[in-house]
Amino acid sequence: MISSWRRRRAARHAGKKGDHDENSGIELTIPNDFLCPISLELMKDPVTLSTGTTYDRESIETWIEAGNRSCPITKQVLTSLEPIPNRVIREIIQDWCVQNQSYGIERIPTPRTPVSSFEVSEMLSRVISLHQREDEEGCREVVAKIKALVKESERNRRCVLRNGTGCVLSATFEAFAKASLSDENIGVLKEILSALTLMFPLDEEAKSHLSSTGSLYCMVWLLKYGDLSGRRNAVLALKEVLSSDQQKVDSLVEIEGAMEALVKLIKEPICPTTTKASLMVIYYMVSFTNNVRARFVEMGLVSLLLEMLVDCERSICEKALGVLDGLCGCEEGREKACLHALTMPVLVKKILRVSDMATEFSVSILWKLSKNEEGGVPVEALQVGAFQKLLLLLQVGCGERTKEKATELLKLLNLHRDRLECIDSMDYKNLKRPF
Repeated sequence: MISSWRRRRAARHAGKKGDHDENSGIELTIPNDFLCPISLELMKDPVTLSTGTTYDRESIETWIEAGNRSCPITKQVLTSLEPIPNRVIREIIQDWCVQNQSYGIERIPTPRTPVSSFEVSEMLSRVISLHQREDEEGCREVVAKIKALVKESERNRRCVLRNGTGCVLSATFEAFAKASLSDENIGVLKEILSALTLMFPLDEEAKSHLSSTGSLYCMVWLLKYGDLSGRRNAVLALKEVLSSDQQKVDSLVEIEGAMEALVKLIKEPICPTTTKASLMVIYYMVSFTNNVRARFVEMGLVSLLLEMLVDCERSICEKALGVLDGLCGCEEGREKACLHALTMPVLVKKILRVSDMATEFSVSILWKLSKNEEGGVPVEALQVGAFQKLLLLLQVGCGERTKEKATELLKLLNLHRDRLECIDSMDYKNLKRPF
């Protein structure tokens, strides 16, 4: 019985294969009405312009985004840049695909209709209206819908951004941040911040709303007391708005607990993205005043950075070295770095091993430590091979400022070479410099 079932199944498969082989030699012609006039391929998402001509959505949107404002076929000026889905032709194409499956034609899936500018404008109007009525829950739901649309496709994201969503949501965040931090208020603030992180980079007007005192205070509150996603979104927003604007950085420094919350994100990392953003915010903060640097040193940031640098990815390494270079700009930072056993081995190892930026920061830190400390630093640097690395750096080439520091470091190290066994300078007599 089993063998007879197997024979019947084999016969059915043989029949199907024979049908396929029979059709495989026939060339199938796609009807011209199903082809996009631009790509000359079967339309998967047919849309019609204001001129009445139908194109595949991807092709015509690429045409419009290139700055064209006329129909490719009729050359007429477009009265609207929003193409309208042509459901009739799409369904006809789908039926044709089903009828010709034996030729290897697959049915095109029904595409999701992307959001339109009109729909985005309506949602933004609702956000403003709901905020004026102090309806936190309703506002949170609309923002969540906008966020879902942005996540759905890059096309939706472009449309949402094009209609000024970042500015409206930033202004709404600032307005809600001025109110008392109730549970409902925190909920809508977290939702807005989560949506904004999908819309970076923001324009200057949006950044100005997020960098207000109330907005900064709210983001620091989320850094200190928020859940993992709230803390992540808060530090990403801080990185976006601070940049190198000293006034905004000073405003953040004055908020109680801001620096401690950032150090906690380094000590207890959430994800690589959060760690990078935290390092960038701290880098902006240590780039200006010694007082801020000294406070970070007191919090143990030097040790955290050196332990992080032992094994981390390139981007984190560059940012951590940048922060460490800033901290070594103050006496307290240099003192902590000199006392740490990992400082010299880690810095020398990073030279010519990670990137040009990492090399520049490493040389700069070594230069600061050697220039401002006693002879113990040069001796320790010699013991871990700094002399050889710096010679090689000059040989392969580097930036002018880094070259000056490396040359000065070599002179300092050379004064201490007689105190321990090092390399023979004759080993480098045949090196050819590119400068």
